[in-house]
Amino acid sequence: MSETLFSAAKYFETQLPPPNLEQDVSRVRSFVARHAQEGRKVVLVTSGGTTVPLELNVVRFLDNFSAGTRGATSAEYFLEAGYAVIFMHRQFSLQPFSRHYSHSTHPFLDFLEVDPADTDGHQISVTTSEQAQLLNVLRTYKKVHQTGVLHTLSFVTVNDYLWLLRAVSQELSVLGRNALFYLAAAVSDFFLPRQKMSEHKIQSGKGSLHIEMDQVPKILKPLLETDPDLLIPKSRTALSRYGHQVVIGNDLHRRKYEVVFVSPIKSTAISLDDTEPSNFNEMWIRIDLQGDPSHEIEQDIVAELVTRHRAWIRDAKTP
Repeated sequence: MSETLFSAAKYFETQLPPPNLEQDVSRVRSFVARHAQEGRKVVLVTSGGTTVPLELNVVRFLDNFSAGTRGATSAEYFLEAGYAVIFMHRQFSLQPFSRHYSHSTHPFLDFLEVDPADTDGHQISVTTSEQAQLLNVLRTYKKVHQTGVLHTLSFVTVNDYLWLLRAVSQELSVLGRNALFYLAAAVSDFFLPRQKMSEHKIQSGKGSLHIEMDQVPKILKPLLETDPDLLIPKSRTALSRYGHQVVIGNDLHRRKYEVVFVSPIKSTAISLDDTEPSNFNEMWIRIDLQGDPSHEIEQDIVAELVTRHRAWIRDAKTP
């Protein structure tokens, strides 16, 4: 893969915006303006993976796989904490609330049944074991949509993602410190500039395929690390390079049980099992799951971020 570095400016000068960008930005602008008027904090949550098309008329592409679990789950906890949420997700990835009933892990139709008391077979009921959870999810979902605190928009390609991220960030700038960015999307590190793309399907039968790609410009980069020895050093590099307040790092294989908050001052790990976080010698937090096996680590991630965000807002007001 090419080591060519596209600056952000060069990228946006040479790569075309997605066709629906203006409509998406207009809706985001209205959403942000309403919540700015109400004094509500707004968080941008990105979620899911991005594709890299290999042709202009796309048949083949490379994909960064991500179901979007962390983003969708975290969005719910941000809503619970009183934030308005812009949920920017990969098309068809998991979304808040509906993520509880994934077609593969908890199929919705499995706990619906034709009411046996209805002789005509026209009434549907929910199995007793699922009623409480479904009622809770449904009530929260309805309340969120009635109050208008959740706005969703989708992307597919890394180009869609970069254009949307820049545009939404510009709209959020009017909120100052009341805006929070939670970038959980699995963003491609490399892309194929449209100038290098074949217009039509790359033909098979010509032996091996060689593609030279360019690095995606480092507008903002989420972290998903597979090497525990690199986790904290790479998080600190991201902090110094991009100016974040905090980077949330996780080992790929332990992402559901362990994360580390890396900030310029200190690092704090949150773990959902009894094992001390790998290669970690600073302050960490252990969470006992015995009392609540269904506990989700995203609840603690969001709680920590909300605390830090409030402190950051408070510091700006301190003379």
